[in-house]
Amino acid sequence: MGPFADLRIVEFTHTVMGPAAGMLFAELGADVIRIETPPKGDRTRYLGGSGAGYFAFYNRHKKSVLLDLKTEAGRDAALKIIGTSDALIENFAPGTMDRLGLGYETVKKHHPHVIYCALKGFLAGPYESRLALDEVVQVMSGLAYMTGPPGQPLRAGASIIDVMGGLAGSFAVLAALRERDRTGKGQLVQGALYESAVFLMGQHMVQSALQGSPVMPMSVRDSAWAIYRIYATKDGGNVFVGITTDETWERFCSEFGRGDLAQRSEFSTNAARREHRAELDAEIAAMFMQMTQEELVAACDRARIPFGPVGRPEDLFQDPHLVQSKQLVSTILPTGASVSIPTMPLRMETWAPEPATSLPHPGAHTREVLKSVGLSEDEISNLAPETAT
Repeated sequence: MGPFADLRIVEFTHTVMGPAAGMLFAELGADVIRIETPPKGDRTRYLGGSGAGYFAFYNRHKKSVLLDLKTEAGRDAALKIIGTSDALIENFAPGTMDRLGLGYETVKKHHPHVIYCALKGFLAGPYESRLALDEVVQVMSGLAYMTGPPGQPLRAGASIIDVMGGLAGSFAVLAALRERDRTGKGQLVQGALYESAVFLMGQHMVQSALQGSPVMPMSVRDSAWAIYRIYATKDGGNVFVGITTDETWERFCSEFGRGDLAQRSEFSTNAARREHRAELDAEIAAMFMQMTQEELVAACDRARIPFGPVGRPEDLFQDPHLVQSKQLVSTILPTGASVSIPTMPLRMETWAPEPATSLPHPGAHTREVLKSVGLSEDEISNLAPETAT
């Protein structure tokens, strides 16, 4: 169960952005149905390399239905499923859904109550017919420029724009459902990769306008604080430490036994510390190099200052906070293997994540779903054999 238990969402999606949009609804209890291509289903299932985790992470809790949308019977069955749904989410290339006979105008004609969420590379404008990828828009928007060192644009270390675009699409669906409560009518809602990336650049655009100068990459930015970076320890560790307020500075000096620094007027305020950043940073870096990572982490924790040791994705499986807070849930892969992966980063009084989830085999729910929308056994059996399993 969950807050969306009375919703049905049908997905025509692949890779990350579309599945991420449906994931929010599935995690919170909605009946989410993925329409996949027979006989093997979504090609995302079989990606390797850096894409190996896409399907397993973004498609738990969902149902799988195999339909050949290039056949009349497949399209008719899909329209029946859409008709029983509250919203449709798709992130195929521009024009694909229209060519399949499942574009917005067709769906609106048959099922005017349905919210139709189209997720693309670009919203309407000169670029709208272009294909896009997460990395494409990170480069175009300036995000890659801001992430890498000067002259070396670097994409972020996760598919953050795909995910943000998907979650923005989910938010748009929720807004449209709220309007449908008043009007009884569905509508077209849209989201896009490029505009999502540009939204993240908003703070830097405003900074440029206010300061009248180009914004520097984050690796060489003029930080708002003097102590705000990753520091090395004597045992080869690396820990980010940030001192962002005068109160934090006082606690830092007390815990680390640096009353000498606390008494110096040139370090008494954040503005003063920034003005004397080079001297202070060198002093702090030398002090941390006399400590082990464990000692530095413990001291920062006692001082209640922002800190974090540099981690790797595989470290998260054993992170004590994630384990004890039940943020990692067991997911059974189609191979039968089990892996612990993060659930939604939120909690509600009326909802908590399920302790275990699973992924559907291709077409695992085809017969169940088609029967629920009124198809007879003969009609189901007359579809391609793969869809009748």
